[in-house]
Formats: sequence, C-alpha cells, structure tokens
Amino acid sequence: MVNEGDYVAIFNSIHRVMEAEKLLKGKKLKILLIPAPRAVAADCGLAIRYAEEVRSGVEAALLESGLMPHDLYRKSGDAFEKIEGDK
Repeated sequence: MVNEGDYVAIFNSIHRVMEAEKLLKGKKLKILLIPAPRAVAADCGLAIRYAEEVRSGVEAALLESGLMPHDLYRKSGDAFEKIEGDK
C-alpha cells in the first residue's frame, strides 16, 4: 500500500484528514487516503499518501490552507522515517 520513498501525512483528527483530502484532490494532486500504517501512530486511523514528485505541491497546498499534518513520515525499507522540520 505504501511504496518505497512515499510520504505519509498523519493528521490529529478525521475531520482534518478528510478536509485535506478534499483540498488536495480539488487541486488535482495525486494523493490517496489510506489506513494509517501500524508502524506510525494515528489518532484518526487514516493518513494521506503521496509520492516525491508531488511532495512540494501537496505540502504547499496544506501549508497555505493551514492543514499541515501532525506528523510526516517517509517510507524507507521496512520502516517509516519521521520527517523533521518540514512543517
């Protein structure tokens, strides 16, 4: 479900993740709403997955709308690396 190098955005509520999904799909950005991976904690159980090629567009849209994720991870091998300082 999450490929090597993909980003996973974790939000602190179901409302925020759904709002972010609507915003990003409205901007025609290639994202996918997924169940949050077990390896990362998510209060709402859902996350947004996106690839490196759309990262700047996704994160710019979220920042502009005030919907930055609570946590951001990048899939690396079998683990998820937390991205620091990119919010």
